[in-house]
Amino acid sequence: MHRILILDFGSQFTQLIARRIRELGVYAEILPANAKIEEIKAHQPRGLILSGGPHSVFDSGAPHANPMILEMNVPVLGICYGMQWLGQVLKGRVEPAASREYGFTRVRVTKAKSLLFSHLDESELNTWMSHGDEVETLPAGFVECARSVAGSLAAMEDEKRRFYAIQFHPEVTHTDRGLEIFRNFLSVCEVKQDWNLGNFAEQKKQEIARQVGPRAHAICALSGGVDSTVAATLVERAMPGRLHCLYIDSGLQRENEAEEVMESFADSGLRVTKVDARAEFLGRLAGIADP
Repeated sequence: MHRILILDFGSQFTQLIARRIRELGVYAEILPANAKIEEIKAHQPRGLILSGGPHSVFDSGAPHANPMILEMNVPVLGICYGMQWLGQVLKGRVEPAASREYGFTRVRVTKAKSLLFSHLDESELNTWMSHGDEVETLPAGFVECARSVAGSLAAMEDEKRRFYAIQFHPEVTHTDRGLEIFRNFLSVCEVKQDWNLGNFAEQKKQEIARQVGPRAHAICALSGGVDSTVAATLVERAMPGRLHCLYIDSGLQRENEAEEVMESFADSGLRVTKVDARAEFLGRLAGIADP
């Protein structure tokens, strides 16, 4: 299965980037920006997306990726902080912006045949910006693709190395034609757009069945929330009748929550056992409080 890997520099929109890529029929995974190069390569990504983030590239604690990701011979798309990181690592010049751009920002496409903006009729777009630094001097091999109406570099690309970068956020609905911009990037990644949630669930079910084996049993702790319930349901489908779910009643839930959770599982097809840990927990708590 072809996949796009998103390296997270701390953006509040990172999960949204993954969602947009999946909406286009391509599987996307997220790793921290400082993930080891071996782990990144192990995922065999067809392309990398560098997320935005709240930091300045000049901050002492700013996140950084291993520059070796730029030697993997896969297309790279930098977004916001990701663009600034690319500019800095590739020997361009990044400077604090003369005036910070935040919110709706009009951007003019300045390159006639830019890959990122291909198949778009508009020469100007409404975009969502949020940055304090900007690329002042392009790294070698890059050309300008777009500028904001205030004059800041808004997009650049190096077609030979298949490196692309944009200062705005295409993943948010505030940006015009953001999905098309992602689609254009995916086209250069040469990915198959054949991923959907149903196929993914079936694939994971088969992986679980192979990992557990034909006779082994498994235990799953349930909280009653979406994550653990979905995980338990998927495992139960992979190994029917051999999953044993435990719901821990710690006594710290909201009033009647434990009973409501157990009722919600009554017709779920999951075998759930309630473990009453209240007495033990309260006893230990009393012991801690006892002078």
